Amino acid sequence: MSIQLTTAAADRVRHFMSQAAAKGEPGIGLRFGVKRTGCSGWQHFADLATDSAADDHRFESLGVTVLVDAESLPIVDGTEIDVIRAKLGDQFVFRNPQALEACGCGESFTTTVVPDLPVHSLPSL
Repeated sequence: MSIQLTTAAADRVRHFMSQAAAKGEPGIGLRFGVKRTGCSGWQHFADLATDSAADDHRFESLGVTVLVDAESLPIVDGTEIDVIRAKLGDQFVFRNPQALEACGCGESFTTTVVPDLPVHSLPSL
């Protein structure tokens, strides 16, 4: 089981952690997972992790800690997280080998892995 960050993604997470620490809100890494939503069923989320839960799986990639909850892990296992530059700013891109198809707008995806997940609110960076 693994989650990998590209250099650009690791740099972006470190930037967010530095900004949060300057505001007195230190982070411990990146929280990554999925939630049920959209027309295809699943959507990735990434947020600054400020704490860890007992069921979190911890990965280290390029010096950045990535925390994934146990329910999300089968759906995101093997994902590479990257950052691309877009006209309106940088955005995370998730190359998830578990994703079979994306919806037309690209916001959600389907997979053959279907654990019973609780409903999450979608955090954002």
